Amino acid sequence: MFNKELICHAGRVCNAVQAMQVKVEAEPQGDLQLSYELTGDLAQIRIPAPQPPDAVDGLWEHTCFEVFVAVEGEANYHEFNFSPSSQWAAYAFSCYRVRSAWTASRRPSIRFARTHEHLLLEAVIAAADLPRNNTGKPFQLALTAVIEANDGTCSHWALQHPEASPDFHHREGFILSLNQT
Repeated sequence: MFNKELICHAGRVCNAVQAMQVKVEAEPQGDLQLSYELTGDLAQIRIPAPQPPDAVDGLWEHTCFEVFVAVEGEANYHEFNFSPSSQWAAYAFSCYRVRSAWTASRRPSIRFARTHEHLLLEAVIAAADLPRNNTGKPFQLALTAVIEANDGTCSHWALQHPEASPDFHHREGFILSLNQT
């Protein structure tokens, strides 16, 4: 299991967020379990209202938590978005920002809880929906989040920000190595 801290991109700081942690664990059957914990003044953050757990585009325009998954040394990757609303999105790319036709085989499991100062989102991605890994090389992950403030501005959080502008698709941001179980 890994426990990592996300950092805010310097281009737009969100003072309402004090800390953002992500726990990552590969389950024995190969599913990927993610646990995002935001600590801060949640009254200053727009948190999407509960919705049916459907696949929805554009979640990244509001508060959502994301993971990008690639196989080490391969150009293709998958992107998963999880909203506190319980909505989700999953995309495949053949290379940098070039979408491929693909549909997730199983809806990710999403659980959400909040208190006055903590927001917790847990998601599980089925092993079948991770990029095909015939070589057994490690997965490379980019852990990210978008946090929307009440004024509509968004801050961008990641393990690393390789560019002057936020770009979660940039492969230099895929810095967490996770061995296949």
